[in-house]
Amino acid sequence: MEHYVGLDVSLKLTAICVVDQTGSVVREGVVDSDPETIVEFVRSNAPSVVRIGLEAGPTATWLWTELKQLGLPVICIDARHAKAVLKMQINKSDRNDAAGIARIMQTGWFKEVRVKDLDSHAVRALLASRALLVKIKRDLENQIRGLLKNLGLVIGRAKLNVFAVRAEELIEGRPDLVAAVRPLLEARKSIELQVDDLDRKVMRLARNNAQVRRFMTAPGVGPITALCFLATIDDPTRFKRSRSVGAYVGLTTRRYASGKVDWTGRISKCGDKMLRSYLYEAANVLLTRVAKWAALKAWGIRLAKRSGLRKAKVAVARKLAVILHRMWIEGTEFKWSSKEPTNQPA
Repeated sequence: MEHYVGLDVSLKLTAICVVDQTGSVVREGVVDSDPETIVEFVRSNAPSVVRIGLEAGPTATWLWTELKQLGLPVICIDARHAKAVLKMQINKSDRNDAAGIARIMQTGWFKEVRVKDLDSHAVRALLASRALLVKIKRDLENQIRGLLKNLGLVIGRAKLNVFAVRAEELIEGRPDLVAAVRPLLEARKSIELQVDDLDRKVMRLARNNAQVRRFMTAPGVGPITALCFLATIDDPTRFKRSRSVGAYVGLTTRRYASGKVDWTGRISKCGDKMLRSYLYEAANVLLTRVAKWAALKAWGIRLAKRSGLRKAKVAVARKLAVILHRMWIEGTEFKWSSKEPTNQPA
């Protein structure tokens, strides 16, 4: 007899339901959210298990990895897909959710989620920490600017250490401002040191990875974007076509077609927000700062003249994602055009 198992995981406890091939409940229970305890329950109550399902979530990567190493046929399913099924139940409970996931496994009506390896998650954790600290530093600077602007003191354009020097000049001899602004300046300096340390770690990772170095041959792509692309995609062979990467990152348009209605909307913004933002920044650098001619830049500039710079950046970001994936598959560097054409279309 075939068995199918559903896991509804929380931080401390996991609800487990075992059903047979007809969808009838064989056994239910609640155990600690410990991989070995879950394996013991499954093997004792579902000896002929075919599929074990759990929803994508904060603990899914760790639990999926541990259960896979212990030899269980575990599958991580899309949380939105599971929610669409489970919301049909009248009563919401961990027990009912586990039973619903078990029946999803039994019917085979699920969308499997790719679980990245732990090394990729470690890289993404590093990039996420850096992004958070950069945001906090920017928020502190904006707060300082606002406090001084209320009193008619304007810092103006200031980069690197110039910001702190300019702020100190403006608050000099004013004890009331020193008490309010200097703690923010000291916090900003401390965060800046941490960001610099993370930047050094990012550069070290980029130098030690041959694929990241190949990514960085593409115009506009730096070590942060290259590392984020590597850690987010994880395995390039899971995409049959390179252009599917653009949709995976959420850089393709939505579409609604029903009857006589057929319209195309804005980009979906599905998938990983961090990678999407870095690709957009890379496209901005390519269109506005890279001096060397490239067919991709020429295409983006022509598009900007027709549809505006913002839409052109989004389109170039999508093309960059496709190009990076193709470079990864083929193991090649970015292919620059041999020479700039004499007659470029307007």
